[in-house]
Amino acid sequence: MPIGEVLVIVMFVTTFACLLAGFPVAFTLSGVAALFGLFSYAFGAFDVSFMRAMPQRIFGNAMWNEVLIAVPLFVFMGVMLERSKVAEELLDAMGRLFGSLRGGLGLSVIAVGALLAASTGIVGATVVTMGLLSLPTMLRRGYDTKLATGAICASGTLGQIIPPSIVLVILGEQISNAYVDAQRAIGNWSPEPVSVGDLFAGALLPGLVLVALYMVYLMVVAWLRPAAAPAIPRGELGDDWRVVWRRTGRALVPPIVLIIAVLGSIMGGIATPTEAAAVGAVGSLILAGARLARGGGTPLYAAGGGLIVMMILAGQFDLVVTRTGVGAPAIAAFVCSALVVYGVGMSLWRVWRAGVLVPVMRSTMQISAMVFVILIGAALFSLVFRGLGGDDMVHEALSNVPGGVIGAMLVVMLIMFALGFFLDFIEITFVVVPIIAPVLLQMDINPIWLGIMMAVNLQTSFLTPPFGFSLFYLRGVAPRSVRTGDIYKGVIPFVLIQLVALAVLGLFPELTTWLPELVFG
Repeated sequence: MPIGEVLVIVMFVTTFACLLAGFPVAFTLSGVAALFGLFSYAFGAFDVSFMRAMPQRIFGNAMWNEVLIAVPLFVFMGVMLERSKVAEELLDAMGRLFGSLRGGLGLSVIAVGALLAASTGIVGATVVTMGLLSLPTMLRRGYDTKLATGAICASGTLGQIIPPSIVLVILGEQISNAYVDAQRAIGNWSPEPVSVGDLFAGALLPGLVLVALYMVYLMVVAWLRPAAAPAIPRGELGDDWRVVWRRTGRALVPPIVLIIAVLGSIMGGIATPTEAAAVGAVGSLILAGARLARGGGTPLYAAGGGLIVMMILAGQFDLVVTRTGVGAPAIAAFVCSALVVYGVGMSLWRVWRAGVLVPVMRSTMQISAMVFVILIGAALFSLVFRGLGGDDMVHEALSNVPGGVIGAMLVVMLIMFALGFFLDFIEITFVVVPIIAPVLLQMDINPIWLGIMMAVNLQTSFLTPPFGFSLFYLRGVAPRSVRTGDIYKGVIPFVLIQLVALAVLGLFPELTTWLPELVFG
């Protein structure tokens, strides 16, 4: 075996050893890569000129990358909605709506988890919020501990796959770069681009299918074992049906409108994912201001409506003001923009006065900084990896796997599933995907299907005992009466459901490719 391949294997082993020892991911990636680059250069196995590409990687792939600007914007949107008590109001409304059914509270948890996934996209925040708000209620109502904890952990991970998702933004950027590299390697110098919007559209149906499978499982358990998911007596829920429906509509409509505005603007071709993320950030700020208002939220909802009207006008009319005159659409856009500016200003004042703005900004800065520092460390790691001939080593290994394309996909899915036990999705996306995706895409695999398969696989790793991150999030906020073993046992059926969903996507790629072809042609 050439010395370069030996050094590649040792570098991977060293990296995982440092990560398991608790060293920060970003500094581990860059530090190990730099040390092995210098060590290999001393033995003549590494060309130091590869390091000259590092500034271009930082500026081209990170600082000047317009798509990645969506990451801090979506993070701001999610944190703002989480801090403005959207989940609390949704859970209360859905619990009153479905609580009188067997398994109704569990169905409410799944439904709210799906809505929070589409509006926040942050797994940790969703699991912690649901654990604090719904787990004590479910246990108090007699729910089986394993069923309750499993439903909360599983619903929290939906933020990985249901768009708009930070995972899909990062994964879409990596898949796009890998697809271009793969097409150039086979001689196609003008490939059709793959965008984050393609992955958003491709993930929508699989995400909804996964939500439906979770709900079917809960209903089957409630039917077979009524004591595990009892109904709440109608008299204990209070309020008549008209009041319940009114409260449900007041809790559901604003987040759903915001989700539709973000996803609809992308799929309708009105905005890019980055522009849609900006709409989501502004919309979440207005929504938070309206929820914190005491009887004075109407002007802010009007501002939110103005934001949506501006998006529609921008997609249908040319709003450029010329010397010959100002058209009616431009005047309407001006009025709407004035409403938006007023609403944003008032919302900023209210969330700052309520003590929400500063924590939201701090969380957004911390999460965004973590993502981009890991990106820089992963860029250096991949440069040294390629300089040592690791990409050729991976290409040869996957090409020689028995079974051809199917065998290579199975091996890659198993590797990513195993890595999910130890690494976060950000590290896997930045480190592993650029290495293996170009090799798979050279085998004529659809890039959208590959990206969604990877996303669902990474979502499954969030649930898998003993190192699933969702399990740790819930363990941190669960009552002491809930045993860790119950949490582990509770997620196993949901892990099996996700593996079934992954197999279905593997057998029927049309579930991921039909909507992008319909929307984007």
